Amino acid sequence: MVKLKWLGHAAWLVFYRDTTIIIDPYLTNNPKAPMKADEIEKLDYIFITHDHFDHLGDAFDLAKRTGAKTVSIFEISNMATEAGVPQENAIGMNKGSGLVSLGSLKVSLTHADHSGHEVGFVIDGDGKTIYHAGDTALFGDMSLIGQLYRPSVAILPIGGFYTMGPREAAMAADLIGAGISIPMHYNTFPAIEQNPDSFTSQIKNGKGKVLKVGEEYEIP
Repeated sequence: MVKLKWLGHAAWLVFYRDTTIIIDPYLTNNPKAPMKADEIEKLDYIFITHDHFDHLGDAFDLAKRTGAKTVSIFEISNMATEAGVPQENAIGMNKGSGLVSLGSLKVSLTHADHSGHEVGFVIDGDGKTIYHAGDTALFGDMSLIGQLYRPSVAILPIGGFYTMGPREAAMAADLIGAGISIPMHYNTFPAIEQNPDSFTSQIKNGKGKVLKVGEEYEIP
């Protein structure tokens, strides 16, 4: 059983049988966050897609308080150690890594088309594969991510302005071909206000699933 919980914007808790991770933990000062960072007591890994404030968020403070390991591109792992995260807890990888074992999980950093040392993540564990795209524009090689990793779920930004909008994100979903595609990174700020139904209604390859902030979803 693998469960997702949307924490607003691009932040997600992911619960595996023996591992809990958080992705892009922007909770403090996030107007949509359903919980505070200090309410999180147990984490194994903190995944960071890039170093913009609305993704890096509380990552380093959470790592120091909980003892969780940060997982990111190499440059951000250096930032983590400079912020006081122990060297052994700052895992710096790079794009094109293939699937790397982290405990019971296998993880790959993927390309993202944005700024800020940007990546996406493919996370494989307990028989389910999640693709979190991070902040990105649409790019054709998303089809390769689908072919290589066969994601069960793709989590895609749809807010526009800084990332893909609904039309581009729906095309991304079609290229990836995940069974379920879930929108994120929208309606946090006025610049990225969107109707998520305009994303799900345009998907032709797979199904769309809209979650409410704070909602949990068990991957089928």
